[in-house]
Amino acid sequence: MSENARTPVDFWFDPLCPWAWITSRWVLEVAKHRPIEPRWHVMSLAVLNEDKDIPDDYRALLKDAWGPVRVCIAAEQKHGNEVLGDLYTELGTRRHHDKRKFDREMLEEALAAAGCDPALAAAAESTEYDEALRASHKDGIDRVGEEVGTPVIEVEGVAFFGPVVTPVPRGEEAVKLWDGVVKVAGVDGFFELKRTRTRDPIFD
Repeated sequence: MSENARTPVDFWFDPLCPWAWITSRWVLEVAKHRPIEPRWHVMSLAVLNEDKDIPDDYRALLKDAWGPVRVCIAAEQKHGNEVLGDLYTELGTRRHHDKRKFDREMLEEALAAAGCDPALAAAAESTEYDEALRASHKDGIDRVGEEVGTPVIEVEGVAFFGPVVTPVPRGEEAVKLWDGVVKVAGVDGFFELKRTRTRDPIFD
């Protein structure tokens, strides 16, 4: 690897998940201070939970989860994988900061802002991209295991779920968390480190 090469960091996201959104902003913060290159992939909370016994209110929420991930896959197929990072940023900003729904108007806006064809918003109501969506989701899950959610991150052959953190760590704190997460995840036989969440997601 050349001196200027950046380490790929593969990140699987669902635009619906507020925790994945915060983690993604942390990874982008780390990229300002460490030679890493985030590469974005789609996973799906709807696919993840379709055969699971989950509360009715969460299942109702997941009905809205199909649209944005289908649109992401459609955009990736038409414009290439490199558009996913910008599209995720546009979708996530509107969803988590502006508190908007993933309706047709919002999807078209996000697509256009990311330099994608706004007509791809129609993919939200189509099953045309579901096979590719499931394949992308499976690729992420196969790397880390079934009993996880979003996000999934893989760096230098080591995959893990999370970290779950709020608010977005910045500067030195972001780097400290990154270095620690990568180190513990790379220990053979290490599987889990967890404590009860005492805060809701905080968006800055």
